[in-house]
Amino acid sequence: MQLSVVIPVYNEEDNIKPLVASVRKALSGKIDYELILVDDGSEDETVKRAKSLLHPNDHCLEFNRNYGQSAAMAAGIERASGNLVVTLDGDLQNSPEDIMDMIKTMDSKGCDVVAGWRKGRKDGMIFRKIPSMCANFLIRFLTGVSLKDYGCTLKVFKRDVAKNLGLYGELHRFIPVLACMYGATIYEMPVSHYPRIHGVSKYGIGRTIRVLCDLMLMVFFQKYATRPIHLFGSIGVFLLVLGCGLEFYLFALKMFGHSISGRPMLVLGALGIISGIQLITTGFIAEIMMRTYYESQGKKPYRLKPRSLSGSSVKTKTS
Repeated sequence: MQLSVVIPVYNEEDNIKPLVASVRKALSGKIDYELILVDDGSEDETVKRAKSLLHPNDHCLEFNRNYGQSAAMAAGIERASGNLVVTLDGDLQNSPEDIMDMIKTMDSKGCDVVAGWRKGRKDGMIFRKIPSMCANFLIRFLTGVSLKDYGCTLKVFKRDVAKNLGLYGELHRFIPVLACMYGATIYEMPVSHYPRIHGVSKYGIGRTIRVLCDLMLMVFFQKYATRPIHLFGSIGVFLLVLGCGLEFYLFALKMFGHSISGRPMLVLGALGIISGIQLITTGFIAEIMMRTYYESQGKKPYRLKPRSLSGSSVKTKTS
């Protein structure tokens, strides 16, 4: 199998038929592909309609409840058998017609991931575009992964990158960061974007706090996952030295006969010492947990490049 198309769907009964039809139109006769629909606990007729549209080499995975888009993507990617993996939203806002162009771009650029950029995004300005622009800026600034659009689901991955993303929680928004952590090279290209016709968006302004929390987690994973003592220890030593300095200063004042009982600096110094010791201890515990994680499962804190394959990764069919 050359290509696996992974599409998470949730309550998309009106979109599922035109979605599958558009994928067939874009890919049939051009590349060998399988379609993997992952139902994230839909409460409508999505699954029933999807199963009636599948070909023998396609798959429809059903969750017993709603687990979220990251889990749906992870399940679809795990089931994928193609040399390349495409992720695509089920709302018809992205066009499958862009997939072949993205594959050609991957071959010409020699990259591991081609990410879509919704250059002419057809979404609301206040609740969708502005929060997205702010999130993109923060992710770009804090992670150093320079993309214009992190939220576009339409992406093409080489198989080894897709299989090693490690999607948990709601980290699908940070797939480019996860791919870079794996060592993949990413190229971003403009893709089509259309307004939603059927159904309602599953995203709202309320996700902002969750994105910020996930962003802090991603920064930690990117910089300190294999050396947590450098984070907790550095802050802890700073607070410990600061606290000890304040207490020594107050001790010197006391020796010269000054009263220190009512000074806030006394409490701040004590808090600095206690907080510093706690953070340093947390760093030790995190370091032990990190080592246990790798050694108990035989994992390595590094990854080797897969063997290079001769020729192009994908060959399209000729008419």
